[in-house]
Amino acid sequence: MTSKSKGQLAALPRTEILAYWVLSFGSHLYSFYELHRFSTEHEAGLEREFQLEKGLLKHFKRDPTDFEWSFWSEWAKKSLLWTLIGHGLISRLTSIFSPKLRVPALLVYGLVAACSVLGVKGVAVLLVHLGLSFSVAQLRRPALSWTCSLLLLSTLHIQPLQEIQRDWYKTEEEYYLLLFSVAVCGLRFISFSLEHCWRPLEPGGAEQLYWLFSYSFYHPLFYNGPIITYKDYIQQMRRPAEESDTDKAVYSYLLLRAGRIFLWWLIAEYMIHVMYMHSIQTNETYLEILPPWALGGLALALVQFFYVKYLVLFGLPSMLATLDELVPPKLPRCVSIMYSFTGMWRHFDEGLYRWLIRYIYVPLGGSHHGLLYKVLSTGLAFGFVCLWHGGHDYLQYWALMNWAGVLVENGLKTLFASSFIHSIVEHNFSAPMKRRCIALLSAFSTAMLILSNLVFLGGIHVGRIFWKRVFVQGWSTIAPPMLAFLYCFAQIGLEWTSHPP
Repeated sequence: MTSKSKGQLAALPRTEILAYWVLSFGSHLYSFYELHRFSTEHEAGLEREFQLEKGLLKHFKRDPTDFEWSFWSEWAKKSLLWTLIGHGLISRLTSIFSPKLRVPALLVYGLVAACSVLGVKGVAVLLVHLGLSFSVAQLRRPALSWTCSLLLLSTLHIQPLQEIQRDWYKTEEEYYLLLFSVAVCGLRFISFSLEHCWRPLEPGGAEQLYWLFSYSFYHPLFYNGPIITYKDYIQQMRRPAEESDTDKAVYSYLLLRAGRIFLWWLIAEYMIHVMYMHSIQTNETYLEILPPWALGGLALALVQFFYVKYLVLFGLPSMLATLDELVPPKLPRCVSIMYSFTGMWRHFDEGLYRWLIRYIYVPLGGSHHGLLYKVLSTGLAFGFVCLWHGGHDYLQYWALMNWAGVLVENGLKTLFASSFIHSIVEHNFSAPMKRRCIALLSAFSTAMLILSNLVFLGGIHVGRIFWKRVFVQGWSTIAPPMLAFLYCFAQIGLEWTSHPP
């Protein structure tokens, strides 16, 4: 129903839309304020248990518990920020003085930068994976390429191999960087292999190998993405440079985007200075005693921080890729205006979504071969995402919840599109009332979407306690106002979808 109505939504009175904006924005601010108060009141206990850091802001501590943010922040300060700047300089200089050398220069730079951080042994692991993937792809059998790729990804979880690789590095963070690099490069190897199996893109093996190296070691997207398919990469890198890209236009774009990325970084840092949501979610006692508004603030803060974090983590690589005349996936859409599981997958990590659709969902039948194929291909896509992220028990719950959410939404869409239900709706509901019904259904979907995200971000215990406190103990006191505010969020999301900026 939601998807069908996307482009057909009726306009609501301006005063009603304004009320939704006020209630949505006000509920965010007040719940964040309550979470801030709780963080301040329990700061001493949190500092003892989780070793809060000295903050960048005076009189504030800093919550370093979010592994991903702390990990990438440290690596950015150590080397990654500087190697990304180096990539930008190499790309610009070669584009001005010798455009034909730009791609090979960036390939050599990417290899050198990877060796400087991962070491020769780490890069050797990637080269072994690349060589095996390339060799199997020459057989042009998708099933064999998939088998090879899954076996290579499974090596990330072989304990003796993990111990050997750990011994290569002085710190655990260096080992984790190798893991992330292998995982992300694994998606690129699958992309190359399947594209070659379906339609050989290059007549000569040497040229194929050259472009696979260029694609795999393209530095801005090397460690963390976002994901671009092999086909898109080579098509875009081969295009002649746009003559209209004057220095003034390039520098204006660079200044504007860099300013936005810095603003997003400031917002992320401000959030972990005034709300210790990551430390709080780790302790079940704090989750049990959080006041209702602070509990809602915790859920919103966790998903909003995740969103802002990926604006930064994807923003800088996407900016450099755009300067190289690639077309990176769009940056994540704000999670507060996401009102469906389908929309979350489609608009948060667009690159991963396109990858899953092209290489798993469509080849397995998708929506073109009946309900059974659709359910199976959707389930296998979520299963692969779970495996790729590590396959832990909380990821299995998260994948199952998302699979169920997408199936329920598609089922409702099919139900409301049936002639019987459609005729009832058309005869009994005005266009504005149909939109309100869509928002009401979306409020329940959003509640489950937030719950699944809490499992993904915090673990099973966070989802379990949130479910118990909101839907079991608070079914008559907490759940109704929460759903009312989620209804407002959904209306804002529908308005955004109907009239994008």
